[in-house]
Amino acid sequence: MNNIKNEDKAEYNVTVNEDDAIIEQALAILEARLKREIKLTITCPDDSTKFLRLKLAEREHEVFAVMFLDNRHQLIEYTEMFNGTIDGASVYPREVLKKALSVNASAVILAHNHPSGIPEPSSADERITVRLKEALGLVDIRTLDHIIVGSDSTVSLAERGIL
Repeated sequence: MNNIKNEDKAEYNVTVNEDDAIIEQALAILEARLKREIKLTITCPDDSTKFLRLKLAEREHEVFAVMFLDNRHQLIEYTEMFNGTIDGASVYPREVLKKALSVNASAVILAHNHPSGIPEPSSADERITVRLKEALGLVDIRTLDHIIVGSDSTVSLAERGIL
């Protein structure tokens, strides 16, 4: 009986590893499409939500990422800037500002996940959004949205009127 269980475990591990490889390939294809000559232009939260869900939804710890956009809201770069724990991440506005200036961004979309799976914004989420918007605004970089990613859904702070 142990042999069967071990064989089942080995088969399961192969399947999980194959699935992980396919997911990584899908992410690479999405990123390549976003960076192609015909770039993704962000016109509404849904344009970036699918990409952000693939990147952040299954993370076991909190990750704070930024989509840096040009003046036509085309993606310049996606960067995972800060990693945290299961219930929070430290975010440093100075570092976000430095990166935005280094890639010559005109606008940003902020994003982070909630490992709990529930994307409801906390008061800390709202405060850091306001701080980042103010800091970036000093150098004329617009904050278009802050998207919180849960396991099955997302919340747009712009749609909630927080931005």
